[in-house]
Amino acid sequence: MEYIYQYLILSGVLTLLLWTPYILSRVFVWGLPTFLFNYPKGFPAEEPTPPLWAQRAKRAHLNMVETMPAFIAVLIGSASLATEPQLDVICHLSRIFLVARAVYAVVYTLGIPFLRTPVYLVSWAAILVMAATVLL
Repeated sequence: MEYIYQYLILSGVLTLLLWTPYILSRVFVWGLPTFLFNYPKGFPAEEPTPPLWAQRAKRAHLNMVETMPAFIAVLIGSASLATEPQLDVICHLSRIFLVARAVYAVVYTLGIPFLRTPVYLVSWAAILVMAATVLL
């Protein structure tokens, strides 16, 4: 059971770290003084355009933020209702979720075609199968 919660913690850490690339991009696009002490002139209406990879990194982070509540709810609920053999399945599924989300962030940020949706669907399916493990 402890591994299930370790994957939950690691998923939370991944969520926190995914903002790093696009924030670093802002430092380089805006310049360090502007980034640290103020917004650029006319912000947010006239925000300097970040590179495309940074825009994709931001969307990957926001997608993770949107997915985490479902993952947390299903993981905690499933872990609390599961029998011992089901806990092993939930543990593997939580690992699959974490790895798929990390791969998704890389694939999305790099703009690799045809991989973003399948990798996302793996993480989505992991949550659904986790729920089905204890409910069905």
